[in-house]
Amino acid sequence: MFKNFETAKRIRKEDPSAKSLLEVILLYPGYHVIGFHRVAHFFYKIKWYFIARLISNIGRFFTQIEIHPGAKIGRRPFIDHGGGVVIGETTVIGDDVLIYHGVTLGGIGKSSTRRHPIIGNRVIIGAHAQILGGLQIGDHAKIGAGAIILSDVPSNSTAVGLHK
Repeated sequence: MFKNFETAKRIRKEDPSAKSLLEVILLYPGYHVIGFHRVAHFFYKIKWYFIARLISNIGRFFTQIEIHPGAKIGRRPFIDHGGGVVIGETTVIGDDVLIYHGVTLGGIGKSSTRRHPIIGNRVIIGAHAQILGGLQIGDHAKIGAGAIILSDVPSNSTAVGLHK
């Protein structure tokens, strides 16, 4: 519960269109889906996979944001606008990450190794960016809108266009 309140406070602070904390808590789908995810992830960790997926699907129905219950998400994530975001099962997201609409954190194939990306702390991922495979995005990196990322991005750097 306190994790979600921290998230709401961060969104209120960083989104200039958010007029109040109550508005964020009641009306922001990116905030709501994190609540659904935290519950779904709990059930996923105790191997109640069906319940985890059910809760995840309810969250997707209400928010149009798909987060697999196996994904690990750090503190204070901000999914801004949100529609069309997809976060895969083995994705790991650090603290204070900002994700815009249409982003995919997806896998490539049925690899026996890590299939989805690891996103560092304080990363910004622009609208419709696609980060694919078991790669790593370093802390404080920026991923441009529409970028296709197929290889690691170092900390404190910016990646735009096709990055392979």
